[in-house]
Order: sequence, then structure tokens, then C-alpha cells
Amino acid sequence: MKVSFDLDEVLFVDPDTFEVEPELRFPLNRMFPERLRKGTVRLINELQKRGFEVWVYTSSFRSDLYIRTLFRYYGVKFDEIVNGYRHLKEVQGNRAQTLPQKVPGHYRISLHIDDEDVVIANARSYGYRALQIRDPDPEWVGKVLEEAERIRELEEGF
Repeated sequence: MKVSFDLDEVLFVDPDTFEVEPELRFPLNRMFPERLRKGTVRLINELQKRGFEVWVYTSSFRSDLYIRTLFRYYGVKFDEIVNGYRHLKEVQGNRAQTLPQKVPGHYRISLHIDDEDVVIANARSYGYRALQIRDPDPEWVGKVLEEAERIRELEEGF
């Protein structure tokens, strides 16, 4: 089963508003200024330990290499990354009708974690499941793990 995360305002957060993971040391903190929401490293590693594939699905145009390298410094390895470029090529393609900025169902992603109301609202129309995580919430890791396990049970037919 695949679980995907948006980056901005989900995994990358404002340290003035959210609790964050420790900052990378100089000069890495200059090369990678984004700050990870506290619990991100533990959550992703726990999901993978439980047998989930963990993806990034972002509408940002950060490169695959940039995202993978930043998270590698935190000890996190994603199974796949869909950025704005990949989405435009593989999902939007040459379609005349503009599709939403994210269509996790295209990649058979079982659960997508996002902060944006429109992404959550599109879940039903475009056939994917989504969990909204946006506000500072010390229980967010548990909520994601619980929802991932709930979806897995649904998909496995327990």
C-alpha cells in the first residue's frame, strides 16, 4: 500500500508556528532551508517499517534530486517522488481539460496526506483517499498511522 505526502505546509513547515525537527548543520542548512515538521522522520520510518511504500506527491517544482538529498540527511528514503514536472508529464499530459494539481489515484496511492482543502475535496471526485493535516498538532503522527492502517484494512478486506 502506498502513502503519499505533500511537502509545503505538511512536511515542510514554518518553525515560528510549528515544532520542527533539528535543523541541519551548516552549510547544509543554507543549501536546504526547509524545516521538517516534528515527527516527520519517525513517521516515515515507521510507515516503511510497517510495510507501506512512502511517496512524496507535491505540486512544487523542486527536483527529485533536491528532495531525496534533503531527506537523506535526515535518514529518510522515499520510495517515489512525484513533483510538479512529473505530474504535468504523466498525469496532465496532452489532455485539453486541466486536471487537478494532484491525482494520487493515477499512481495507485491509497492515502494522500495534504493541507489544502481543494486536494481533500477532490479526493472523492478523482477516486483517492486523503487525510488533511495542516495545523500544529502534536498528535499528527498517530493520526496518519491510524488512518494508514485503517485504509490498509479496507483494501485487504478485513
